[in-house]
This record gives sequence, C-alpha cells and structure tokens, in this order.
Amino acid sequence: MSLRNIGIVYRKELREALRDRRTVIASVVIPLFLFPLLSVGFGALVGNIINKTKEASPKVMVVGGEDSPAVLAVLKATPKVEIVPATPNWKDLVVEKEIPVAVEIPSGFDKSVADQKKLEVTIYDYSGELKSEIAAGKLNDSLKAYREEVVKARVVGQKLPADLLDPFKVTQRNIAPPEKSGAALFFGGFIAYIVVFLCFNGGMHPAIDLTAGEKERGTMETILSSPISRSHLVIGKFLLVLTTALSTAALSVVSMGISFALVNTFQAKPVQAGDEGIQMHIGVGAALSVFIMAIPLAVLFSSVQLMIASFAKTYKEAQTYLVPLIFIVIIPAIAAMLPIDLNAKLALVPILNVSLLCKELVIGTYHWNFIAIIFTSTCAYAAVALFLATKMFQRESVLFRS
Repeated sequence: MSLRNIGIVYRKELREALRDRRTVIASVVIPLFLFPLLSVGFGALVGNIINKTKEASPKVMVVGGEDSPAVLAVLKATPKVEIVPATPNWKDLVVEKEIPVAVEIPSGFDKSVADQKKLEVTIYDYSGELKSEIAAGKLNDSLKAYREEVVKARVVGQKLPADLLDPFKVTQRNIAPPEKSGAALFFGGFIAYIVVFLCFNGGMHPAIDLTAGEKERGTMETILSSPISRSHLVIGKFLLVLTTALSTAALSVVSMGISFALVNTFQAKPVQAGDEGIQMHIGVGAALSVFIMAIPLAVLFSSVQLMIASFAKTYKEAQTYLVPLIFIVIIPAIAAMLPIDLNAKLALVPILNVSLLCKELVIGTYHWNFIAIIFTSTCAYAAVALFLATKMFQRESVLFRS
C-alpha cells in the first residue's frame, strides 16, 4: 500500500472540501456556534421562563366555600396566588387556559372538619401545562399545611402532646458530588448525543460530495483514470470524510465546554455536594476520553456513508439514502440520556455502546473492561464497513450507474 498515493488523494480532496461551503458550515459553523447556542441558550431561556412562572401570581377560582371562611382564609393566604370569584363556566376556563386552576370546596366544609367528618377538596388543573401545575402545587402545599394544623388541634384537644404526630424525622441527603449527580448523568448523555450526531452529520456531506457529487459533475471517470489504485483512492477519500467527522465532533465538545465554563463562572451561587443543582463542566481528561472513543465510531460512520453514497448517481439521491440513517443514529444516542446502565451486552451494540460510555466518561467514571469491549467491537465494525466501502469502489456497476 502506497502512503504517498493515499496522501495525494487526501490532500486533493481536502483542498476541495475546504472550498465547499456546505462542508465548512456542517463541520465548523454548526458545532462551534449553533449547538452551544441551542444547548446553553435554550437551557437559560427555559430556566428563566420557569422562574418567572414561579414568581407570578396566578388567578385561582374558588368554587363553593361560602359557608367555610376558615379554608377560604387559608387559600387567600397562599403566597403569590390571586383568588378571583367563580363563574359558571370555570371548567371551560381551565381547559381554555384562561385560568390555571380552580378549587372546589364542598358545602359545609368547615363544619365537617370540626365534626371530624372527612370531605374532599378538589383542585382542577391542566395536566402538562406549566402555569397550571405550578399554581396547583402552591395550593396543594397550603392545603397540606392547613390539614396538619387541623390534626394537631385535634391531638391537643385530646390532651395529648403535639409531638405525638412527629415521633421521628427522615432526612434525605445527597452525598454524590455535583459532577456525578443524576442531572450530571443527563448532561453527560446529552454530550454523548451531540458527539454521536455530529460525527455522523459532519461526515455526511463530504461523503456524498466525494462519490455521488463527482458522478454528477462527471469527474469520477477522470479520477479513476489516474495512475492510483482503487484501494488508495477510496482510503484517501475515506480519510477526508473521517477528518471532517472528527473535526466536527471535537469542535462541538470544545465549544460546549467553553460555553458551560462561562455559564458556571457567572453563576451567583456555586454548586456544592448535596445541592440539587448541577455544575455543567467538561474536564480536559473527559473531553479527551470522549474524543478517543469517538474515533472508531467516526470510522464506522465514514465507511458506511462512503459505501452507501457510492450507490447514488446524484447528490440528491445520495441524500435520500443517507438522511434516513440519521434516525438510526439518533435513537440509540438519545437512549444514553435515559436511566440505562452500561453492561456487557449493551457494550456490543453499535452506537448505543459508545453513547452510554461517553456519558460515564463525562462524569469521570471509567469502566476499563467495558472500554476495552466497546473500543474493540467498534473497531471491528468499522473495519468491516471500511472493507465493504473499498469493495464498492471495485465494482464498475456501482461507480458507473446509468
């Protein structure tokens, strides 16, 4: 095998790729700017919306309760809630999101409580609607506190100590550091998803351009007539696709790491162990580990894309073949954000294994046995895909489809 010939093909394809606006946008612009903007910017926007919703004072309709001033006083004293008069169409108003919630108090509620009769207060909300669920949570907390006061009053009325209702306390404390908390695991899965997706997306456009694109431009015959073997030609093209795939993934991790570092720097309160918050951070070791594990995955993607795109006659036809593969890649990548633990069987599943491993690497957990299995198996899959891609370039029926 001549490394010189492969280098000639690689340099030639690299120069042309750098002149291609689509390749530059997919490999540089998107990972550097778009994904950090979407992840950090969208996350900050969502957090701001949730905080504003919690600070708002939603309007709440109270249905009934005219003969129960005690419970009405409790509802009116609920922080950041505005009680408004009920109307006959109060259910429709909740469904149409005119009001977030409505509370129905049964007739004679205060008297029934005094007589120790059990009644039910119903909170009508709009399930899945943020404003409605937050308002319902505020009312539920107030009614729970009122219920506890009623129970304590009954106990004291029986000349029993109020502490009887609270014989012991249960305290739940998180001892995991912030970088390994449940939220951090989700963040690690998100990073894995970005790396996997961009490895595939970064190599897709050059793979199409180096095969179907050259057929469409009529330059494939010229390249094949040069004094370079088919194997050298396909390896040179493959290396260019691999370069763009890895560059895209590396730039995305670096840009997101810088973005999250800036977010953490401007946090008003640092996250400590035991807190429910999360400090989004990508260490140098974690970033390097993720990049190393992405190499065989990028080889696999590049080989498959080059092989499939070689069947197409035009650029659009190649896109038709490759775009559906995005869903095959995304589904196991998204699965890494779910509470799935890496095991020996999953370590053999392509794409999913690397996604789950990257999630662990981001939080600083290194399962060396699984790392060896995943790296070896992914390299094997990549070698098979590269071998098939090389074979495709040996077939005239594939290269010169009419």
